Amino acid sequence: MTTDVEMEAAPRATRPRSGYWASGDAGIWLTAGATALCLLLILGVFALIVAGGLGFFWPRAVHEFTLADGTRVHGQIWEREPMPAGSHGPGGGTTSDAAGKPATAGRAERIEIKGANRDVDASREYFWVPAAEITARTTPRELIQVERLEYGEAYGMPVAYRWAGGEAGGGAGGGAGGEATGGAAFAKLNERWGEIERLRRQVSRLERKVIGEINRELESVRAELGSAAAPVGPKRDALSERARRLEQRYAAAEEELTALRTRLDAESLILATPSGAEISVPAGGIVRFFRPNELDLWGKVRVYADRMWEFVSGTPREANTQGGILPAIFGTVLMVFLMTLAVVPLGVIAALYLREYARQGTMVQAVRIAVNNLAGVPSIVFGIFGLGFFVYFVGGSIDRAFFADRLPTPTYGTGGILWSALTLALLTLPVVIVATEEGLAAVPRAAREGSLALGATKWETTWRVVLPAASPGILTGVILAMARAAGEVAPLMLTGAVKIANDLPLSGEFPFLHLERKFMHLGFHIYDVGFQSPNVEAAKPMVYMTTLLLVTLVIALNLVAMAIRSRLRARVQSSHF
Repeated sequence: MTTDVEMEAAPRATRPRSGYWASGDAGIWLTAGATALCLLLILGVFALIVAGGLGFFWPRAVHEFTLADGTRVHGQIWEREPMPAGSHGPGGGTTSDAAGKPATAGRAERIEIKGANRDVDASREYFWVPAAEITARTTPRELIQVERLEYGEAYGMPVAYRWAGGEAGGGAGGGAGGEATGGAAFAKLNERWGEIERLRRQVSRLERKVIGEINRELESVRAELGSAAAPVGPKRDALSERARRLEQRYAAAEEELTALRTRLDAESLILATPSGAEISVPAGGIVRFFRPNELDLWGKVRVYADRMWEFVSGTPREANTQGGILPAIFGTVLMVFLMTLAVVPLGVIAALYLREYARQGTMVQAVRIAVNNLAGVPSIVFGIFGLGFFVYFVGGSIDRAFFADRLPTPTYGTGGILWSALTLALLTLPVVIVATEEGLAAVPRAAREGSLALGATKWETTWRVVLPAASPGILTGVILAMARAAGEVAPLMLTGAVKIANDLPLSGEFPFLHLERKFMHLGFHIYDVGFQSPNVEAAKPMVYMTTLLLVTLVIALNLVAMAIRSRLRARVQSSHF
């Protein structure tokens, strides 16, 4: 038994380790603390995105402010922030309170007011005012807030609502036109709103479905008539007659569309601004309208839900600062799906060859080093490669071989969702290869040897034993690839993503999946709204909401993949090798 004297005499390196640090508890707590800090940072960023995005759709009260210079303006209180002592107001003097005394540093603040009526005075849409410069503030209950297709929102007191009569013979829109003034204007707009929406649906059907289909068919016939291999004799006469009938249908549809637009333009809401100016809002350009200062809790919830639904199901407007982002959602999901279909077979086959079939040596090691280095190449380099190889070379070759009659207008020789998906497949290929190799390496050697001993071939062993056992690792690589592809922007800017593309790559017209079409992407939408928008303040909430939706989409895709991976892992663990 070792005595205390012998312990003191023993070399330090041979003494038994004891104490808090030697037990490893300190390392455990440091690791736990670092993990907790990372989680707090992630939750903090997510909370910031949620707070900045979801609150934007909640309707706020609209006030009538009277400023110190006598100016009156309608607007919402958008933000408040303190002002330093001695700061100057808009007129160049120091800020003061309502009594005219200099404001102290503790009480001085300025208020950002969100106005409207951009077509009357664009400088009053978002502006800062020292709180002391606001001499009066009221909340008129009769004030109407109108969200428009163009020029943003409009605030004002109702002056009149003018409407036109329907077609001869009465019907749903029948009757004579007229004018409702004062408070009756809001009630009349509510009464006419069902008819307005019906007319707008007819306009949309004519524009997108009827006229669009006629135009596409007419272009196809004209292209066939103008091609080098154009038919002659009776076939050409039949095509010419078909083109003539299509032109007649096109003219009739255009005439009907003009009539519907005339009826919509004949109805308008007249609003009065505090400055005395009047704004005429065409009924056909109204998205929604309400009296914000009269809304109860249920009314606010209805407006909030309507705005949220428009955001996820509508198309963008006003330079992407208003409206919805359905094309961006659809484009992101479809692009990730196409990328996954392209990268998984390539990555799995490459990893299988490197791990199971290739003779291990210097060459294979060099390939592995190259794959690992490829993962560190900047994404913009992949974008340039995709532009040069996929778009110009492959797409140009397809155009010359199959769409020569459409040249010089490119079909596949320009950016499209197919080329973006293939570019991102190359970008994420190293991730899938590395993850698949790790999954293959984790399969016990005894499983392979047992399968071969029972008479299975190398391919049967790989297909029925190794791949199912390695599937959780493969799905790990797919999850990482999907998460990275969903957030990439730089390669997409060169290979197919655009600011606005209301025509989705998937439609009801043959061939249904249009891989040559350009598309919208959530990541590119965030970049465009955040850095290219002419109205920074109006774009800020849309950036938050689009970011929240992108994060939610990535989480949803990952959760689905992880659920599949968990089921496969449980199945593998329950099997016997």
